[in-house]
Amino acid sequence: MRGWGIAVIAGVLSAASLSASAEVRVLCTTTIVGDVVAHVAGSDLSVTVLLPVNADPHSFEATPSDLVEIARADVIFENGAGLEAFLAPLLETTRARIVDLSAGLTLRVLSPEEGHEGEGVDPHVWFDPTNVIAWVDLVAEVLGDVDPDHAAGYRERAKDYAQSLRDLDAWIFEQVSRLSPARRRLVTDHDSFGYFANRYGFLLIGTVLPGLSAMSEPSAREVAALETAILEAKVPAVFVGTTVNPALASQVAADTGAQLVVLYTGSLSDADGPAPTYVDLLRYDVLRIVAALGGSP
Repeated sequence: MRGWGIAVIAGVLSAASLSASAEVRVLCTTTIVGDVVAHVAGSDLSVTVLLPVNADPHSFEATPSDLVEIARADVIFENGAGLEAFLAPLLETTRARIVDLSAGLTLRVLSPEEGHEGEGVDPHVWFDPTNVIAWVDLVAEVLGDVDPDHAAGYRERAKDYAQSLRDLDAWIFEQVSRLSPARRRLVTDHDSFGYFANRYGFLLIGTVLPGLSAMSEPSAREVAALETAILEAKVPAVFVGTTVNPALASQVAADTGAQLVVLYTGSLSDADGPAPTYVDLLRYDVLRIVAALGGSP
């Protein structure tokens, strides 16, 4: 979004809004949000996703075509909790209804005492499926408001999808049970697995990058401390997301003899990849995590 002043943004949004049709236009920020909303929308509404596959929500910069999509939208679903900081100046001028999916959730609060830069909340709420069940209920409510003719369909699909998420949650507990508590130790690229760890009984040993953003930079002292923690805890794997540069995580893994394992974290895969839906993403990640940490088959 560099180089885009508020006045220029407002002009683009105003011009694009003139071409909006009567059809309800639904825009989602991330591929994960888009998949969840699409499950509820079904064939009654078309859903557009702003961020492309493998884009990092922490560092995304909007293009002129993105501004047009924002201008045309009637409803914008965002993850919220500070994930889409890039949207803030754009949303000041849009006419769309903005839905923060994390607004009603109990968020993980972080502080400098926990190694974070300043106080804040963890936006990676989708790593606990029970949070996404709350998303689903809100999505059905909002879609029913903007398109009341199909409200019953949204409620029915939300009910079915929520059940699939409860089944997913039970399946994750079953898979994780293959790991002894002593093996449930995570080292990740940045602090994105806090909700997952809290839900399924993992201990967060450390992160390669400090804080919640994949854009942060660790000091040499921080890297050395992490490598010492990995060796002392005998952690066999370092996990890195597809939206993050793996170079430093690869070095940490090499220095400690740990396996480097790639997960889907902030983005789904392409349609023909291993994680084309939110449910597929968690299933893929959980199987990789359990296998890498030594879970029994």
